[in-house]
Amino acid sequence: MATTNDLKNGIVLNLDGQLWAVVEFQHVKPGKGGAFVRTKLKNVLTGKVVDKTFNAGIKVETATVDKREMQYLYRDGDDFVFMDAQTYDQLPIPEATVGDTQKFLLENQIATVATHEGAALYVELPPSVELTITYTEPGLQGDRSTGGTKPATLETGAEIQVPLFLESDTLVKVDTRDGSYLGRVN
Repeated sequence: MATTNDLKNGIVLNLDGQLWAVVEFQHVKPGKGGAFVRTKLKNVLTGKVVDKTFNAGIKVETATVDKREMQYLYRDGDDFVFMDAQTYDQLPIPEATVGDTQKFLLENQIATVATHEGAALYVELPPSVELTITYTEPGLQGDRSTGGTKPATLETGAEIQVPLFLESDTLVKVDTRDGSYLGRVN
């Protein structure tokens, strides 16, 4: 338990059985009336962002979210199996929890796994990853100019848009947040 006076960015609250991370907060002391705290909260599981106002000094329940670096080992049915590098404990995480992250996830890759009371909340990759293009249409002579993109399939099975001059078996850097092409890796 904590009071609204203890709020800070990144702290996770347990409100009505759901976990909400504090994105922004502001203590307000108007000339008349009691002080209050205006917050912007993000649902840890769904990503939904809401504004919520608390009276100053009231108690709110905090949740302990443990973020750890884990290595992705393999897929087992609908689960993705991760291993804690410190303890070597293996943690199966359901496909629904991994979500779109799986589009850029390779075996033996390191990811951040957030857990609460032993249950995985989400999997977070680094901002960019390096993946190989397994298939893309060959570039044509004259396609070397700027602009223009074509679809390319990556080794994870994800499809992204790349410049026309790129060919299969090229190592590229991809933004894991939106799946955009960031550049070629030499």
